[in-house]
Order: sequence, then structure tokens, then C-alpha cells
Amino acid sequence: MSLDTKLAQFRELFNPLPGNRYLEVTTMPDDITKLFSEMMEQVGGEFHLALYGTPNEEELADISARVERILDFNSPFRAAPRDHDTVLLKDIFAAHQNKPMLLKLSYTTLANTANIIIMEKKGVMNTLEVMQMLQEHEFRSPNTIEIVEGYDLIVAKKMHMWGNGL
Repeated sequence: MSLDTKLAQFRELFNPLPGNRYLEVTTMPDDITKLFSEMMEQVGGEFHLALYGTPNEEELADISARVERILDFNSPFRAAPRDHDTVLLKDIFAAHQNKPMLLKLSYTTLANTANIIIMEKKGVMNTLEVMQMLQEHEFRSPNTIEIVEGYDLIVAKKMHMWGNGL
């Protein structure tokens, strides 16, 4: 099955526009990383990648992104306030030692009405617990979506003038 076929439904979640910025925070670049890179290139947007761990350079060869490397699962990623239109936390949320910090940083860097997506391999995270954490950190309408085989996926939204006021 090709990348396009495998991720076609996932791709439909997004409507990137010129000037958009997407951020993926993950442990390993993969097909979704390539998809984000391609989507942003096609519209003249920017793709930022925060990598926990030490992937080799070959894994980044086909990816056009500003890459930040983070060595341990207790450290934050860096992102400017209101700088991103989508934040994807993929295969990192369950492993990170400071989940509230990840949610706070994600909230701060998202533009108003932008989405956070949390993806973990099936069975790794308690989706109800994570949805509750999202609500506690002022994200609205958290929902689970069965769209990528082998993954649990939760989407929530940062709403203008709600919660923390950023």
C-alpha cells in the first residue's frame, strides 16, 4: 500500500494554507513526518520538527523542516507563542516525564482555533485520561478518531478567548 493510499484519510484532516506552520513533536520521523513536510512545501508553509532522541541523518533526508533535537524525555521543545496552526504530539506523550508541560507549550504555540493532535500506538495511552488532561489545559472538544491503522488519535482545539487567554 502506498504512502498516499495509507494516509489519505489522515491527510483529509488538514487544510494547509500559504504561510501556515505545522509542528510535529516526536521520537522518530516516519511517513506522517514526510506527509507534513510535503503538505507544507506544496503551499509555501513551514514545517517544524522537534525530535526527542537521536535519529540518524538518513531518516531526515527526505524531510524539509526546521529540526530541533531534544535529548531527554523531561526537557521541553521550543516554539514561539501563537506560531503554529497545528501541533502533533506523536509517540511522545506517553513517554514524556512532564505531560502538563507538553500541553502548556502546545497551547502557547498554537494560534487561536488551531488543533492539537496526540497520537500513540494502540493501547499505549488511556484516551479518556488524556482527553481529561486536554480539558484541564483549556483545549476544547477533544475527540478520538480511528483514522491511522495501529494508532489511537485524539484531536482537540484551542479556542479564541477561552481558558488561558493566549
